[in-house]
Amino acid sequence: MTRLSRTMKGWILGLIAVLVFSVFPTSQVQAAEACAEPAWSSSAVYGGGNIVSHGGKAWKAKWWTQGEMPGTTGQWGVWEDLGACNPGTPPVDPPVDPPVDPPVDPPGTGDRMYVAYASSWNTSIYDLTTANIPNYITHLNLAFVRPDTTYTQGSYAFDQAVAGLEFVEGATTPNGQRKFTAQQSQDLRNNIAALRARGTKAFLSVGGWSYSQGSQWSRFNAKNIVDLALDLGAAGVDIDWESSGSNCNKGTAAQFSCTKDGEIAGIITSLYNEIQARNANLQISIAGWSTGAYYVKGTPFEEGKVQWGSPFGGTMYRVVKDHGSKIDFINLMSYDGGIYYDPREGYESYKAIYNGPINMGMQIAPEGSGGAVLQLNAAPGTVYDADMMNGQNNIATAYYNVETMVNYIKNKGRANDGFMLWQLWKQRVHQPAPSGAANENSAGQYVCRNLPLQGDCNQVIPSLPKL
Repeated sequence: MTRLSRTMKGWILGLIAVLVFSVFPTSQVQAAEACAEPAWSSSAVYGGGNIVSHGGKAWKAKWWTQGEMPGTTGQWGVWEDLGACNPGTPPVDPPVDPPVDPPVDPPGTGDRMYVAYASSWNTSIYDLTTANIPNYITHLNLAFVRPDTTYTQGSYAFDQAVAGLEFVEGATTPNGQRKFTAQQSQDLRNNIAALRARGTKAFLSVGGWSYSQGSQWSRFNAKNIVDLALDLGAAGVDIDWESSGSNCNKGTAAQFSCTKDGEIAGIITSLYNEIQARNANLQISIAGWSTGAYYVKGTPFEEGKVQWGSPFGGTMYRVVKDHGSKIDFINLMSYDGGIYYDPREGYESYKAIYNGPINMGMQIAPEGSGGAVLQLNAAPGTVYDADMMNGQNNIATAYYNVETMVNYIKNKGRANDGFMLWQLWKQRVHQPAPSGAANENSAGQYVCRNLPLQGDCNQVIPSLPKL
């Protein structure tokens, strides 16, 4: 075959170049290197104001986000379309993800938590600000979400009928169902993002007493719960399973079982599997019933050895013992047990079967049931670890105070055990605490100063009106 002339060869190469760039336009071929903005990453965490490139465009985050692809969240979504990206040389070093939860623990405080539940009823989304919530609160549990929520990702339908939350902006009223406006949905997300950036992580608390008394848990939908948590920018999901129909056999550890073990095990397992399958950055906590690990024969917590037990004794034993590796921490509801219940014994019963952090719970009186009144200080001469697991039912009141519980956790607990408060707005939405009893501020400040916690222990929860 004869060699082509130089002219003919040049003409052919030119034709090839034309064809190539006709099929693959320059803007597409060079899209990856045409943007000066860092490329969006599904695993990176972005804060409000961060700018990324994706699909040849620049996008600005309106609030905290992770895993939400630019161009898929709609007009009211997290990403604002800034138009074509700026041409330029991409940075040599990859972008550094903005720290959402920076390590701020001072020497000596370890990883102790202070979890506060925040009821949504008779309150507003605009109450959830850094000005209203002390910075020593490490976790804020938004109560409560429906276990059977029909929420779909990207809908931002945070109202009571769909999500279960009862904020006045989306409450079910005698005059009909209120719906969040697009601005209100964004404002709630912004408030959660601001708290998280400050160091207070929001969790969605699923269930609670009201949502646990019907059949909602039988229709628990892990996917919808995770969708809701991610859309709100929450850091985790708290399972508050308060089923009153689980009866336990009070057998030995190997034989111990309750009639609803399968239900709660399925809830935790399905939620854990959903989070893992989606690589979602979410934790799981549970609300541990006060006597939920009692009545196991052959243990220090069998019937007759602990100070009263209640019909719910043992209902959490199997799920904690068998599925504890799926649970990041336990919020112990060490209240509502009456004047004979001893929180120290409740704590020890969970500690015997669970290796993770346990947060000792405090409820501002009047309590939901039982009539016990949480005091702030112990009587002079009180020994914080005396009179335990001896079956005497008339001595628990002397130890039912914040001072005793803090001393017990400091000296007998693990380094990462903390405290939980029910709840942030207790006096606001229910009724004032009895004279001389602990309140939301005195209890929290005592824990902050004496456990201790990171943050300004002088900050207070303001008195806000019931809405």
